[in-house]
Amino acid sequence: MITIVDYGMGNLGSVFNMFKKIGVTSKITSDLDEIKVAEKILLPGVGAYDNAMKRINDSGLREILDYKALEEKVPVLGICLGMQLLTLSSEEGKEKGLGWIKARTKKFQFKKEEKLKVPHMGWNRVFTTTSNKLTNNLPEESRFYFVHSYYVEVENQENSILKTQYGIEFDSAIHCENVYGAQFHPEKSHKFGMKLFENFAKL
Repeated sequence: MITIVDYGMGNLGSVFNMFKKIGVTSKITSDLDEIKVAEKILLPGVGAYDNAMKRINDSGLREILDYKALEEKVPVLGICLGMQLLTLSSEEGKEKGLGWIKARTKKFQFKKEEKLKVPHMGWNRVFTTTSNKLTNNLPEESRFYFVHSYYVEVENQENSILKTQYGIEFDSAIHCENVYGAQFHPEKSHKFGMKLFENFAKL
């Protein structure tokens, strides 16, 4: 059972439907008691960093999520904004992140002559940097769907498992112990997203 955390900022229905499509049981909940007994946690997110962290902090979720991730060591996957929340901080706001992975969230900044639009939106290739259970059996150059104006940069390369090129090379999937993050939207990424969700369900 995968618990999809509803803190008011996420593409919840699409994530739930993708798990259903691959035969994996999941549920969407904001109930703290249900999250306390979660076996695996998916942290979605669409929107602004500070707003998301304030909701998590003010709702009582922070303490439970910290305990599940850092003490119980249950598998956690953050996607899109959910991945950025795993980092120490973001240039998008002033709130501190969950800080479960030593990384920072930075803003794409391109020169006009580079002609690169922000947000980075659409399909792009990802490149495997190291073998990992989350990316097991993905083709070496898989394609995923992105929509984001900020990107993650890890402090230690051992925490980077996928990279993507868009003007710069950035970390599109990260990992530290039981915590995983994906910048792209697996729920919108067809067979590649299905495979990644299948791998998460098997952790």
